Amino acid sequence: MSSSAPRPLRHTALDAVHRALGATMTDFAGWDMPLRYGSERDEHIAVRTRAGLFDLSHMGEITVTGPQAAALLNHALVGNIASVGVGRARYTMICREDGGILDDLIVYRLAEAEAGSPRYMVVANASNAQVVLDALTERAAGFDAEVRDDRDDYALIAVQGPQSPGILASLTDADLDGLKYYAGLPGTVAGVPALIARTGYTGEDGFELFVAPADAEKLWQALTDAGADAGLVPCGLSCRDTLRLEAGMPLYGHELTTALTPFDAGLGRVVKFDKEGDFVGREALLAAAERAASQPPRVLVGLVAEGRRVPRAGYPVVAGGEVIGEVTSGAPSPTLGKPIAMAYVDAAHAAPGTPGVGVDIRGRHEPYEVVALPFYKRQK
Repeated sequence: MSSSAPRPLRHTALDAVHRALGATMTDFAGWDMPLRYGSERDEHIAVRTRAGLFDLSHMGEITVTGPQAAALLNHALVGNIASVGVGRARYTMICREDGGILDDLIVYRLAEAEAGSPRYMVVANASNAQVVLDALTERAAGFDAEVRDDRDDYALIAVQGPQSPGILASLTDADLDGLKYYAGLPGTVAGVPALIARTGYTGEDGFELFVAPADAEKLWQALTDAGADAGLVPCGLSCRDTLRLEAGMPLYGHELTTALTPFDAGLGRVVKFDKEGDFVGREALLAAAERAASQPPRVLVGLVAEGRRVPRAGYPVVAGGEVIGEVTSGAPSPTLGKPIAMAYVDAAHAAPGTPGVGVDIRGRHEPYEVVALPFYKRQK
């Protein structure tokens, strides 16, 4: 009887920095990542009011190039990637043949490769990077395109929050004012070559900087120094989760799974049936779209606590003594000052203000208000 030893945790290029800062580390999708540096509430509030600095180097970067790169991505993913302009990015998903979500992704169209060949970077969640790489590689059969695993070639540093444009502007001559949301441009930040993307997972304005791992420490320090007067603080995965929860952004493994289609998750808008060519999962997703239009199954809603008890993923949502749904994510909201949750509930109970809805927290039915998502939206 053989037993396989657990695989050692992977470390990002900033591992020594996190330890020097006294971070509490945690295993996240096989990576040793900073959970928090001090108070996760303080880190959360810093991002909402000033700026926060994140190491996201665990994310999975996959490069797709070749004459038929766009056609391959249109076939492999549910979105219309062929219509993405150079320097722009698109949120999309990769689904199974049965419509189940394998992962949600951001696809960047980069500057053309050699001989005018299109070049895309697909960014997958850390927990699904290998699954996405394998699926893209398999789906590339018959296309004149190359799928390349570039996870070891990038470190990813995010600066998020209302002060982030000013902090970054002090370190680069790139045109940040002209950089739209979900766009990216090559530039130099603090002397380091970077892909500067105006993307993020916090609900705030901010940037994600893709750089060589060897440059990560230099860039982190430069951003730390440039942000000192603006109140920038290092931030861990714990506040990243509460920030995305307040912003109503789904997390794979919670709001998104292989058991759900994009239509079940209320994200049917990312599926583009009118694009050229067939794509994986098309028939199943057409059926899912019809179901959602006629008789939606459960609907993703927000829940705000009337009391202080915090709901967790998997807790039943109840009404009239019946289970009507399940919590997918829950946490105290530093911005609202109350516990909040996202949950899938039966359509009959999904309207904001529906009375009599609660969460079963260890046998006690705690009252919750049904609200529309997101819980928080920044003022632009």
